[in-house]
Amino acid sequence: MEKLSWAKDIFGSKLVINRETEQVGNITWNNIASSKARAIINGKHFTLSREFFLSKLEIYDANDHSLLASVMINMFNPKSDVVVNGKRFELEIKNFWQSKWSWKFNGSELITFTANEFILKEKGEIQLFTQCNEEIEILILLGLFVRNQFVLFMLLFILVILLVIL
Repeated sequence: MEKLSWAKDIFGSKLVINRETEQVGNITWNNIASSKARAIINGKHFTLSREFFLSKLEIYDANDHSLLASVMINMFNPKSDVVVNGKRFELEIKNFWQSKWSWKFNGSELITFTANEFILKEKGEIQLFTQCNEEIEILILLGLFVRNQFVLFMLLFILVILLVIL
């Protein structure tokens, strides 16, 4: 099992992925609320995008602009499916606070994500249960992109509540 770590400032526009002290990837948004991002992992370049209301997330190869995967997220359903290279993977949000989530293939966990903090910096771990899967990089980036969208949704929700109260 391999472990990676990730970190992002809550109001920042860059998420960093590390293997111990070595940076192996990142996701960079144009700004905090941007629906598009650029990503690099293990030297491969990708483009990520989402629809305005967070429901559809897509990842593209940055070189030839081909769509690699698309996932529909339902805030009220903890499971979503994505097809990558003809294989179906399941994203499962494991708790109400969305601080634990995983990608599964044929019922077995391939990748688990955890989020540890949520004050000014969000960070966590990624556990890889396989190394021989060509879809892993795509799933890591999509998993972290999904998390960022949930955080944006939660921040927007808190802002709306504060505006109603005040």
